[in-house]
Amino acid sequence: MSGQELAAGLRRLELPAGKTVLVHSSLRAIKPEHDRAGTLYRALREVLGPVGTVVVPTFTPSNSLSSTAYRVATRLMPPSKVSDYHRNMPPFDPATTASGLGAFSEFVRTTENAVRSRHPQTSFAAVGPDAHHLMKGHALDCHLGERSPLARLYEHDAYVLLLGVGYDRCSSFHLAEYRYSAEPPLKAYQAVVLEKGHRSWHRFVDVRLDDSDFALIGKEMEQKISVSHATVFEADMRLFSLRNAVDFAGDWFRVNRKSMDPSVLVTP
Repeated sequence: MSGQELAAGLRRLELPAGKTVLVHSSLRAIKPEHDRAGTLYRALREVLGPVGTVVVPTFTPSNSLSSTAYRVATRLMPPSKVSDYHRNMPPFDPATTASGLGAFSEFVRTTENAVRSRHPQTSFAAVGPDAHHLMKGHALDCHLGERSPLARLYEHDAYVLLLGVGYDRCSSFHLAEYRYSAEPPLKAYQAVVLEKGHRSWHRFVDVRLDDSDFALIGKEMEQKISVSHATVFEADMRLFSLRNAVDFAGDWFRVNRKSMDPSVLVTP
């Protein structure tokens, strides 16, 4: 797949010039194989133009005691090995910690003039004129809620692009988890961060994130809101309004998610 072909596919999706787009991607279908991330980025820049902004999630599960990756890694370890594992977990540094969400996410993070939010588990990175505004003020006790880039992307009327991935990867639905209930279920989180050159454990309580029903939400959402589809060779692409997706997910949660006692704190 050439960059021109990919740009043509993005235009068939009617991605508008000058807009902001949050990208979730798998690069397997993009050619040439040696520069898949660069090919996608250049295609996006060609379509968005100089005033458009590209945003990616740059989540980092390897420095957290409350991530699935941690539970898998330590599941069979004896206590002594778990203690050693804790001591050797790499602390989060927004300037140097690699994204845990694939090659395109890491490409954007390391692109010249990229701006990254500072959350130790659920950071985002952006390149473009609105990058600083979108990434600033990501509160350390707010993964993906009102004090995160997702809320500013909602206000900014951004788009979501899914390329080669399904709705189970659509992080925008998480913003609806903060909004659908006045008292959403909570969870305790822990992550190790780099502060003034030293390792420090950051502990906080936030909404319990749950993406187990995101694929179903996306399937039903396609029947209700406008979702553009295009395929370039093997790359299946979907484009839709982040604001519309969050609003739909919030309505869906209110009807379909079973109520939980918010006073019950889920621990790692």
